[in-house]
Amino acid sequence: MQLLNAYVFFIRFYLISMYKQGKYDIIKYGENPIWEVVMLKAKPFVKWAGGKRSIIEKLISLAPEEYKTYYEPFVGGGAMLYELQPKKAVINDYNSELMNVYECIKDENKFANMCSELNKHETNHSEEYYYEIRDLDRDKKKFNKLADYKRAARTIYLNKACFNGLYRVNSKNEFNVPSGKKSKVNTYDGPNLGIIHCLLNFSDIKLLSTDFEECVKTAKKGDFIYFDPPYDSDTTTFNSYTENGFGKEEQKRLAEVFKDLDKRGCYVMLSNYNTTLIKELYKDYNFNYVTAQRNIGASSKNRGKVEEVIITNYKNKEGFEE
Repeated sequence: MQLLNAYVFFIRFYLISMYKQGKYDIIKYGENPIWEVVMLKAKPFVKWAGGKRSIIEKLISLAPEEYKTYYEPFVGGGAMLYELQPKKAVINDYNSELMNVYECIKDENKFANMCSELNKHETNHSEEYYYEIRDLDRDKKKFNKLADYKRAARTIYLNKACFNGLYRVNSKNEFNVPSGKKSKVNTYDGPNLGIIHCLLNFSDIKLLSTDFEECVKTAKKGDFIYFDPPYDSDTTTFNSYTENGFGKEEQKRLAEVFKDLDKRGCYVMLSNYNTTLIKELYKDYNFNYVTAQRNIGASSKNRGKVEEVIITNYKNKEGFEE
């Protein structure tokens, strides 16, 4: 715990010192100088299917240069959030266990306790221990009574120790990925979590765990929404991140939300596979094509390079055409 607090203190001290030395550009975050420096950029704290690290430069190049509030209804590991570093944002994921981790990273006490718990998981890690921690959610009454920080540590530990970093639950919302059979597990990077902690606290970032449509209800003209849903497929796709999955009907509902946001005057961007359904649903919008590397999947045939599309309702970074 003391080591973790030292990480957070170091990050804060470093930002202040860089600000005083004039080594960061000033942006208007507030009256406190620590809110007026460009933050160090974090990286995702979990390995998440569909992660955007490999194509982040392309995404940023297509994002609007100016916007009001940033919304990310399927935040996942948060690569886009960390790169944009918005001064005001609403981030969401229907996966409540994942959003609980964000809540714990934001709260200083829960943050320190979570990392102490992760240290225990690293020390105790074994094949038998993995399944002991994994199966905690089989007893719902006991599991629901676990402290938030313990659930958060469990989520990260399972992500790092399971097979290929796959997050999958069954119809009972029970994590069911087998062990990755690792002899040693490194669960977190302290300085990186410290940077995320600072971002979540120094910026005005609201955390939600709800339906994607509910998440964007407050979006207004000039806001920027980035959708990165579980992907569609012309054959089959893995989308069991929650007990309800994300099928064709959800893709169609998402397209309707996209169109509604377009009518409100929002900047809207969406990532997906270049499938027959996606081409039809978004035929009136702008398609940008990119090849991405996918490394998560139960089968090796579902990994490798794939063609993705980045769809926008605007044609360039300057925004809507007059």
